[in-house]
Amino acid sequence: MQAPPEKHAFVAALNPPGSKLNDALLVVDVDPESPTYGQRVGEVKMPAFGDELHHFGWNACSSALCPYAPHPHVERRYLVVPGIRSSRIHIIDTKPDPRKPQIVKVIEPEEVFGRTNYSRPHTIHCGPEGIYVSTLGAPNGDGPGGIFMLDCETFDILGQWEMDRGPQFFQYDFWWHLGFDTLLSSEWGTPNMIENGVQPELLLGGKYGHQMHVWDLRRRRHVQALDLGKEQQMVLEMRPAHDPRKAYGFVSVVVSVKDLSASIWLWHRGNDAWEIKKVIEIPAEPADPDKLPELLKNFKAVPPLVTDINLSLDDKFLYVSCFGTGEFLQYDVSDPFNPKKTGSVRIGGIANRTGHPKKPDQPLAGGPQMVEVSRDGKRIYFTNSLYAAWDEQFYPDGVGSWMVKLDAGRNGGMAFDEDFFVESNDYRVHQIRLEGGDSSSDSFCFP
Repeated sequence: MQAPPEKHAFVAALNPPGSKLNDALLVVDVDPESPTYGQRVGEVKMPAFGDELHHFGWNACSSALCPYAPHPHVERRYLVVPGIRSSRIHIIDTKPDPRKPQIVKVIEPEEVFGRTNYSRPHTIHCGPEGIYVSTLGAPNGDGPGGIFMLDCETFDILGQWEMDRGPQFFQYDFWWHLGFDTLLSSEWGTPNMIENGVQPELLLGGKYGHQMHVWDLRRRRHVQALDLGKEQQMVLEMRPAHDPRKAYGFVSVVVSVKDLSASIWLWHRGNDAWEIKKVIEIPAEPADPDKLPELLKNFKAVPPLVTDINLSLDDKFLYVSCFGTGEFLQYDVSDPFNPKKTGSVRIGGIANRTGHPKKPDQPLAGGPQMVEVSRDGKRIYFTNSLYAAWDEQFYPDGVGSWMVKLDAGRNGGMAFDEDFFVESNDYRVHQIRLEGGDSSSDSFCFP
């Protein structure tokens, strides 16, 4: 948290449906003292068409210092950037000039399929002994999804991570508690269930993911399933406590099919087993059916659609993105069992179309989506695109493309930086990584 403030943000940018552009990794100036503050100052285009860049990560983090698998010479320098549609993985060097990142290696989909029997790489986390990559399914678009590993120096594929997957079939996010030798994973759906948009019959039938899974990290074996209930559909983003002495974390649920609410759940270590408990519920908001997409008209309400969360590095504040309503929430989670709401702003939204303070009269589509928090917890950045096929369903008149920044108060509260509003006409922007690291990149072995 005492590290120098970030000066650049790296942003995944995908071509909208119908566009002929190759995807790109954009560089945005986030240094308030710079004459190009809040502007795109660099980019690297992907070599092939149709990747749909999604979640990407660093090659190394603080866990490289773990005593059981030390890599003290590894530098946080390379970004591992997968395409969720193509299954192609790009290794991008951010040095010596962060404004001129360069692709140094491309792992083709055939190699991913052949060495792992997985496809659609989704999330990248750097661990003590290498890079972990979650995937949504098999090469044919069915399941199971799972995790494979890359060597953190050569970026060679090492193979499937799981030794015994037990009942696990769906895969989405994953994280761990290194001090408890435990990995946990969450569930979305297979590629065939998600790639063409939300399938209402699957959603209403409770067929998307509604569980978390607990694994023995070192032995790579399934230990326990935590079922949130079939009505809780799509258990997505996971944010564990950063302090390695703490055995808890937060996971978001996109929607309850009972009442369209979204929720945040706390996983924690109980007596000899892991348990899960709902700690935040965010209700749907009534809305004029004429303002709603076909998928929601009959409900006469807008679901919050919580699609991302983030936890500050000191484990004090949890941030929640509501892609449907356009609300962005802040909770004090110093007591993780009793979160207290401390801040809220609105921008975009299916029915509201709230503008940014810099252009208050310009209605905005999309809503708060991928969120990143600076290491010192003072700055929050987020973008507005979820996933191309799903963007089209919830914002059929166009989702647009924008990135914003908020300033956070020491004791809670947050407000838009009115000078920071990055719009894009060529790409849709998705995940953000911050130069030098951010609140969702690192895991720690030492208190």
